Amino acid sequence: MADKVRIAVIGTGFARTVQIPAFLSHPEIEITAIASGSPGKAASVAREFGIPFATDDWRRAIDRKDVDLVCITTPPDLHHRMAIFAAECGKHILCEKPMAMNTEEAEQMALTAEKAGVIALIDHELRFQPGRQRAFSLIREYAIGKILHFRYLFQAPHRGDPNLKWNWWSDINRGGGALGAIGSHIIDAICWIADSIPSAVTGQLHTHVQARPTDSNEKLPVTSDDEALLFFAFRSGDFVSDATALASISMVAGPEYLNRFEIFGTEGSIRLEHRGELFIAKRGDADWQRLEAPLAPAIEGAPDTGFSRGFMAFVPEIVRAIKNGSQPPEFAATFDDGIRVQRVLDATRSSNAEHRSIEI
Repeated sequence: MADKVRIAVIGTGFARTVQIPAFLSHPEIEITAIASGSPGKAASVAREFGIPFATDDWRRAIDRKDVDLVCITTPPDLHHRMAIFAAECGKHILCEKPMAMNTEEAEQMALTAEKAGVIALIDHELRFQPGRQRAFSLIREYAIGKILHFRYLFQAPHRGDPNLKWNWWSDINRGGGALGAIGSHIIDAICWIADSIPSAVTGQLHTHVQARPTDSNEKLPVTSDDEALLFFAFRSGDFVSDATALASISMVAGPEYLNRFEIFGTEGSIRLEHRGELFIAKRGDADWQRLEAPLAPAIEGAPDTGFSRGFMAFVPEIVRAIKNGSQPPEFAATFDDGIRVQRVLDATRSSNAEHRSIEI
């Protein structure tokens, strides 16, 4: 292959603020194409970052000889068709979460990528924070015994502003909402750390801001959730003992941003904060002790919510994987992991609709 990993980026939101700067910080990456569904946006971002090819037609960006990896950072309703097209073109894939609109789509994406023999990854970049990777190792060393309970608290108050404009995030038919955007990260984090999947889920979804203005100040109804409450049960396994998990996700609660992951075991507890700060408390301790774990580098100008740091740590592993063969990076979430998360998302939506616990 070429000396550099050549990337086509599809999308100009999170891609512009985090992914493109992170990719370009690596000396062995070249962004050769960019596409956007918003007219003129791809050309604008291309000028900003010196990307040689820009288009409003994502197929033209993918189907180029100078592309090794396609980075799909679009609303979730587009992931299925884009990932299948990329795989059929023989391109490696990095797809944003949630992977798809439903499990059937996710399974089709994974099957197509497998048949094509390409690396197919989901962007669960928080796995690459050094603090989370050290926690992963501590769990496997039984540093806190077997896990009894997970507690995850996520809050980001900005969607509590009723003047925030209506966009795809407000539309359930495009994959918008807190459950898909944040719940997918939380489900992946718990399953990854635990090396287990939930046996049952109970979920409740809620919409606090029920209408938002358009650019013309017309009010449109919000059909997606801005709050999600999830309760999971786990069967016992190598690292969990009849465990439970509780996740609270709010895109309207304030005042500060929180992304806190707590793991409670038979012999102690682990806590992770949003940038990857790691704490431990052994059974009987009166307080938390901070453990050594470097913070991945931040991206200048990007909100320091932890995701940009995780992506900066993820990028070198993507390069190594593509340049060294067809195996996904260690610790990376694959399309198979995406299917696992999608099943839990689907079950959570069924639980909310049917007002009952759903077995998985």
